[in-house]
Amino acid sequence: MLTSLDRKILDLLQNKFPISIHPYRQLADILGMDEAALLQRIQHLKDEGIIRRIGGIMDSRSLGFYSVLCASEVPEERIDQVAFRINAEPGVTHNYRRNHRLNLWFTLTAPTRDKAQLILQRLENELNIKIYTLPAEKVYKIKLSLPMQEDDYAD
Repeated sequence: MLTSLDRKILDLLQNKFPISIHPYRQLADILGMDEAALLQRIQHLKDEGIIRRIGGIMDSRSLGFYSVLCASEVPEERIDQVAFRINAEPGVTHNYRRNHRLNLWFTLTAPTRDKAQLILQRLENELNIKIYTLPAEKVYKIKLSLPMQEDDYAD
């Protein structure tokens, strides 16, 4: 069960994370609490699986990297093993299972298109699977922020 404080913390982390040397100190000041207590509460939310990750999201293309969505058909009995191996690649993000013939999807970011192709060929050979690449034709970026205050849901 989320407390009122947890909800305030989650709102601030999603919408008002300060870009500064001491962002958690600034957040603690906003909340009227000690920085150590805030960090402890955030760790609790991580331990509970409510917070999965706190970090910046960079536009890899603007930084000169190549990024591609990938999909594969993996036998059900191998899906955990294959996902674990794919997740071990440093440039892999957003690895998830789908209810589809192509049941394992992930994003790979690499310094170049050629490097990405080498990584994917190595994974295909090692895992004995076919990986389909689905490069973006147009990029749409939406901001998702989940309102956490109970009164945010009032009519």
